[in-house]
Amino acid sequence: MGEFEAIGDAVTGGLLARAVEPGAGEAGADGHTHEKNCLNCGTPLTGPYCSACGQKAHVHRSVRGFLQDFVQGLFNFEGKIWRTLPMLAWHPGQMTRRYIAGERANFISPVALYLFTVFAMFAVLNFTGELGSHTGTKMKDGLKSEIADQKKQLAALELKRKLTVAAGKPVADLDRRITKREEDIVETQKVLNGGPAVQTKLDDGTPSFIRPFIENAQANPDAVSTRVQDAASKYSWLLIPLSVPFMWLLFPLRRRYHTYDHMVFVTYSLSFMMMLVIAGGGLVAIGMTTLASLLFFVPPFHMYRHLKESYELGRFSAIMRTMALVTFAFIAAALFAAATVAIGAS
Repeated sequence: MGEFEAIGDAVTGGLLARAVEPGAGEAGADGHTHEKNCLNCGTPLTGPYCSACGQKAHVHRSVRGFLQDFVQGLFNFEGKIWRTLPMLAWHPGQMTRRYIAGERANFISPVALYLFTVFAMFAVLNFTGELGSHTGTKMKDGLKSEIADQKKQLAALELKRKLTVAAGKPVADLDRRITKREEDIVETQKVLNGGPAVQTKLDDGTPSFIRPFIENAQANPDAVSTRVQDAASKYSWLLIPLSVPFMWLLFPLRRRYHTYDHMVFVTYSLSFMMMLVIAGGGLVAIGMTTLASLLFFVPPFHMYRHLKESYELGRFSAIMRTMALVTFAFIAAALFAAATVAIGAS
């Protein structure tokens, strides 16, 4: 009996001890853990963070702790986003140089910002696309009204032709106009029935490697459009390696600028351009299309400031390189669009 009593006392004492002071990784009533070693790597704790892996010394297993982690993650670690966005908008070159020089704690990394803006951009575009789908009924009504007008015009032309024939006058011009009007009615009816607005005709001169893509797009326009959008979001990272070689061309003789510097510049610049797309999509969604169209003039100005400050250029040198960079940006965008269309239409 003595042995059983001793075992019972030991178990009871252990439970009481754990209730008073939770073990490593276990939460007390307040959701706070009281570990002495890092829960991630086991290193003895000597401060608010682990000296080996950098994890916080104490974690909170509570709803409040979860919400704090959520807010910190949303705003990218305690407000970095509010220091990054103003600098990216107005002094992008200064932020780029400071980040390259090693000042990393104050700003969101270019890769993290790029991934965030890609996600946000496609979310906004999908949302505005859904809003656009609600106008489908109005568009169909407009097409039906257009077909009705075209038929009235066709009837008037046919009546005029009969009168012209009765008068013994030539009707070649009227026949051409009647044929054109009939073709317009057929094409408009195709669009009303869900077909593509533009029909690409294949001929013997169409390259064989392009023909399957065109045929697939004409046969399944909605499916191809969806796949192209998916490919654009999935392979959005391709814009970075496609753009960096053009930066080499801008600075062929400046050896002090490394590929890493160009990658940081390109990634921050692309992030800002995607933010413009997000802003434009939001303005279009609320009906401010005129204001949204003005955003088209922002990229060259931003590129100028970004180049001038990042690479410490003079005004003339920055202007000339900006003109080249705008051209390179269109080329890179065209290459990316061609790649995503090829992937989506295959």
